[in-house]
Amino acid sequence: MTKLTTKSLVVYIVATAAVWAQSQPQDSSKSAAVFKQLKSLVGEWEAVQEGVPVKETYTLTANGSVLMSETKPADSEPMITMFTVDGDHLIATHYCVAGNQPQMITGVPSDLDKGVTFSLERVTGMKTPEDWHNTGVTLTLDDKDHMTQRWTYLYKGKTGTTIFHYTRKK
Repeated sequence: MTKLTTKSLVVYIVATAAVWAQSQPQDSSKSAAVFKQLKSLVGEWEAVQEGVPVKETYTLTANGSVLMSETKPADSEPMITMFTVDGDHLIATHYCVAGNQPQMITGVPSDLDKGVTFSLERVTGMKTPEDWHNTGVTLTLDDKDHMTQRWTYLYKGKTGTTIFHYTRKK
């Protein structure tokens, strides 16, 4: 290769990298950092909701790129929520016993200790708009062994909230 061709190639690569870097979300490092905090939830958790024991198990899958939560109330079938990074925000897709799948996203997340809020982006699997479905969830790591989840929902035009207080199983 000639010196002129090599220099041209280097200039092209540097310019392409600069344009690519400018087009990337500026806060993707924040979502990756919060996802790393979410990974600290891996393990088993327990709560009691309205007298019903609830077990929640967090596992990593897809080469560590997805955090899967299995929630199993003693009186119901299990539900799955999948958490993942998507650029400058996080996504939570909840596979509910109601037969629908709300997909919730964060804004640019800040810190799990302060609470990470996911808001409804879309929902699939509903038969009618009046069907029961989750509209959001806020996860807060109170300390390394205690977590609060605040789920919001909509049913027949009425909103509601369910709060879970989990303790890490040792």
